[in-house]
Amino acid sequence: MKILFTGGGTAGHIFPIVAVIREMKENYPHGGFEFFYLGPKDKFSKELLLEEGVEVKTILAGKIRRYFSFKNIIDIFKLPIGILQAFYHIFIISPDVIFSKGGYGSIATSISGRILMVPIFLHESDISPGLANRIVGRFALEIFISFSIKKTEYFPAKKMLSVGNPVRREILNGSKQGAKKLFNLTEEKPVILILGGSQGAQRINDKILSILPNILKDYEIIHQTGEKNFEQVRKEAEVVITESFKKYYHPFPFLNETEIANAYSAADLIISRAGAGSIFEIALIGKPSILVPLPESAQDHQVKNAYAYAQNGASLVIEEANFRPHFVLERIKNLFSQPERLKQITERAKEFSRPNAGRIIAEYIVTYLNQ
Repeated sequence: MKILFTGGGTAGHIFPIVAVIREMKENYPHGGFEFFYLGPKDKFSKELLLEEGVEVKTILAGKIRRYFSFKNIIDIFKLPIGILQAFYHIFIISPDVIFSKGGYGSIATSISGRILMVPIFLHESDISPGLANRIVGRFALEIFISFSIKKTEYFPAKKMLSVGNPVRREILNGSKQGAKKLFNLTEEKPVILILGGSQGAQRINDKILSILPNILKDYEIIHQTGEKNFEQVRKEAEVVITESFKKYYHPFPFLNETEIANAYSAADLIISRAGAGSIFEIALIGKPSILVPLPESAQDHQVKNAYAYAQNGASLVIEEANFRPHFVLERIKNLFSQPERLKQITERAKEFSRPNAGRIIAEYIVTYLNQ
């Protein structure tokens, strides 16, 4: 059975693919699967997928930006070339099914798959789908969604199946002892984990840096800065932090699977953007969180995701306009002064969790292939 995965743009598109592949391997060890991936060139994605035994093929992919950029003009020409490239690869591979995770990197593959009459299954992480999934959703056989059918926008209800967002179960394998060794934690103070997504969040970084000395008086921080921002954040932190507080601050450009699993285990509070991948990981591990939605996200999907998650008390949402340094510090202190509230947030997060999303999708696809 040949299964072709597509998607791309961020780690949020790749991690769910990894989760589904692992579920297929674990639950159907004699399935005789051959896994392929077709998407834009991305070293990060390629390394992750190669580790899972996936044969990776790359194509050109044009990104449609919702603001003026000369890159938009260049990218207009990338899409038709990408479609031709995808058509060639799909014809050669002859997959039995295509699983699209969305993102601009999936459009060419999905269109070519449609032309070649390959069955397509789609997963939408967010409440409000992006342009790529709005296009692909028109001809997908089934659309797996992360949030409820009532909340998810645009798609026809008869096509949607609410399963959650596939999450790598391995993120549950961390430990506080492992985190202590990896991050040189002192264990003297509560630990705050700050996540900006795979690409970082510069504005969050800047706000945190402006109050870093005050935060470190009471808390220890593990900070995923984003690879592009790491050196700048590290240098600025060295200037503003006194020598006695440096042992409480642990910046990293990116956290791999082992590192993020241990960071999650050690964290007493998580500050994160509101991508669906982050939300469902935080829910699975059952940790209190402050979500800071990216205001420029397409269709305002991060704001919608955040409030849907926080609706039953699973998190605290602070929109970026309100993410002012000292206001944030006061909210952090307020949360830690209420142990019962933190416990309640943890319980609500676990209730929201959908740990079997990857298994359900894998089962659905395999059942379809065996018909």
